[in-house]
Amino acid sequence: MDNFSVFERILVLRFQSKEIVVFFFYGGVCNLTIKRITPKELHERLQGKENLVLLDVRDEEKYNKFHIEESLNIPKAVIFGMEKSGEITQQSLPRDQEMIVTCTTGNSATKCACILDSHHYKVTVLEGGITAWKAYISSLRDE
Repeated sequence: MDNFSVFERILVLRFQSKEIVVFFFYGGVCNLTIKRITPKELHERLQGKENLVLLDVRDEEKYNKFHIEESLNIPKAVIFGMEKSGEITQQSLPRDQEMIVTCTTGNSATKCACILDSHHYKVTVLEGGITAWKAYISSLRDE
């Protein structure tokens, strides 16, 4: 099993509509529940001017094509590097604020959220990622 990366050993289980991510690393197991937020819930919270940190983990090229306003971009490769280095980035991310993590569909965001959670960040994953966000925003325009 040591030949597999930590990300190849993530299992996602469904239990009463909550995702439980079992994260295997260095021979240990980190069980945690990753909180999720829908695009609608995020939109409402942003409209309410809640103090949230939005973290987009897609590569810079995808981020530059489209991103949620005021989101930070730290590519997933940088966060995956935490597995070895134990440091997030030169940018300081607040540990005392909720951080909404997103990617294209939510898969990479879940992996990144697990890593960040293991470093004591308060994380929530945007369900469906930027793809679902765009669809939700588009549906608002169609009304």
